[in-house]
Amino acid sequence: MIALILRCAMLALILLGAGRASADCAAWSNWEQFKHHYISEQGRVIDPYEGKNITTSEGQSYALFFALVANDRPTFDLLLSWTENNLAAGDLTQRLPAWLWGQESKSGKWQVLDKNPASDADLWIGWTLLQASHLWHSRSYQVTGTLLLNRVAKEEVADLKGFGLMLMPGKIGFSQPDSWMINPSYLPLQLLTRLSALKGPWPEINRNALRLLQETAPKGFAPDWYVWQSGSGWRPDKTKGPTGSYDAIRVYLWAGMLSDDDPRKAPLLAHFAPMARLTEASGNPPERVNVLTGEMTNQGNVGFSAALLPFLQGSSALTAQQRRVQQQPPGSDAYYSSVLNLFGSGWSDNRYRFNAQGDLLPAWGPQCVTSD
Repeated sequence: MIALILRCAMLALILLGAGRASADCAAWSNWEQFKHHYISEQGRVIDPYEGKNITTSEGQSYALFFALVANDRPTFDLLLSWTENNLAAGDLTQRLPAWLWGQESKSGKWQVLDKNPASDADLWIGWTLLQASHLWHSRSYQVTGTLLLNRVAKEEVADLKGFGLMLMPGKIGFSQPDSWMINPSYLPLQLLTRLSALKGPWPEINRNALRLLQETAPKGFAPDWYVWQSGSGWRPDKTKGPTGSYDAIRVYLWAGMLSDDDPRKAPLLAHFAPMARLTEASGNPPERVNVLTGEMTNQGNVGFSAALLPFLQGSSALTAQQRRVQQQPPGSDAYYSSVLNLFGSGWSDNRYRFNAQGDLLPAWGPQCVTSD
């Protein structure tokens, strides 16, 4: 009788463990919906904005990250192959991916529309490949990711006189002899921390990034674009102005997703606390905010609310944003809102975390991995 009881108890433990493994490996419904709405069978991420159905290197990079979080290796490989073949002329180790692909207005041909790379996409692709190499045990991802990041370091990094090394938004068009235009949302600290283990400028860029994020947000609101002027420091861009909006919302997202063990997280969240207070006071995140005065214009869409879910942890503003995301999820024609929702809601639902070293901690474990 005792032996029977022990066998039953052992069976229950085995079944419980199997149930947990199944739950860990379960499909991510928001990701499946995103694939249905925005990813072609060939692995192209389609942004339907204004009916142009463009593809950006940003979209490809984010989708690669989400595929890794979802343990969706077939889609990951499709995305990677399309990106390499169509944005990098067949070789991501030899050239950075073009940022814009779509239909040429005169010829009607689908092709690269702007060859200039976007460093945020390059950063995410390289980092994600390194993470995929570790989690899926594939050396080819590591080789491609490392060589791509080496090219980023060579082609998209500048020495800002009086400030130090920094990642530029792209290869061409952002540097003048005495001024450099920067996009703070291109600098997720968790990715830069991980890349600091590589040779090259990454440790210095990682150190400088925290200072940049704080100094370009003098009132606690991140800008979309800002300029470092040699001899006088940071100032708004004369054309774009002191505005924080669709780019800047990611600054709060990245900050909120930092590991609690990262010593930069607490001071960064404290610095950006005015954004949390403004969100609570107005009911929703601002669509646009003047980073010099804190004056807001309009309310942001539901993607903004999703992006702030990690940032607002512990804030009294969190509940209202959670409710909005649950009740008004992005539709099938809202690529960017859907991206922000996957990042913010995925983190909030414990689909993934980052550790203090900048590595990805997905919810799925080794039992979910399929070998090559």
